[in-house]
Amino acid sequence: MPLQNRVTPFGEIVAARWRGALMGNRGCLHDAAGTLGAARWRHANWVCCVTEFRGRHRAPMPPGAYTALFFWDEACALAAGHRPCAQCRYADWRRFLAAWQAAGLPGARAATIDRALHAARVTRGRRQVRHACELSGLPDGAFLSRPQEPESPLLKWQGLLWRWSGEGYAEAGRAGRGIVTVLTPAPAVAAIRAGYRPAVRIAPR
Repeated sequence: MPLQNRVTPFGEIVAARWRGALMGNRGCLHDAAGTLGAARWRHANWVCCVTEFRGRHRAPMPPGAYTALFFWDEACALAAGHRPCAQCRYADWRRFLAAWQAAGLPGARAATIDRALHAARVTRGRRQVRHACELSGLPDGAFLSRPQEPESPLLKWQGLLWRWSGEGYAEAGRAGRGIVTVLTPAPAVAAIRAGYRPAVRIAPR
C-alpha cells in the first residue's frame, strides 16, 4: 500500500506509486502509524528539496519528524505552493530569489517570501488559491486548468499544453488563447515570468 505523500498540481496529497523527482516539507503531518491527519501544513516555509543530499538517509514518515512529500517535478512543486530549498538547492534558491526581486515582489529573505507565498497558495480552509489569466500571457512552467476540463491539470511548456497524471505528461495541443484557471500561485507565476525556469520532467524515469 503506497503512503499518502505524493502531491499533485492541485495541491492534494494522495497515495500513489509514482516516483517523485523532488521532495518537500511542510512539517509533521502523520501519526505514529504513518497516517495523515487533517493538517496539511505545520508552518509556512514549504520548501522543495532534492531527494539525495550529502549521503543523508531517512524514512519518509519517521515518528515525530517531518513528513516527506514528493512531487513529479519542480513545476508541480511550484503549483502546489513550494519554493526551492535554500540549503540543498542553494543555486536554484538564488535564481528564484533573483527572479522574485526582478518581478518586484516583496521580500529578500526566505521568511518574508514564505509569508507572501502562503497567502497566495492556500486558504485557511485548506483550499488551493487559484486565479484567472489569459493563457497567451501565462509563462512556460505554470499549471492551469480549462473550463471544459476543470479536473485535468495542464502544464504550459514550449508553446504546448501537457496534461499531467501520475504517469507523466501527455501532449494536449497548442496553448492558444482564452481565459484559464491558474493553479500555480500568482507570486510564483510572476517569478517564472521574470526569468525563473522550473525543472520539468516530461518523460517518466
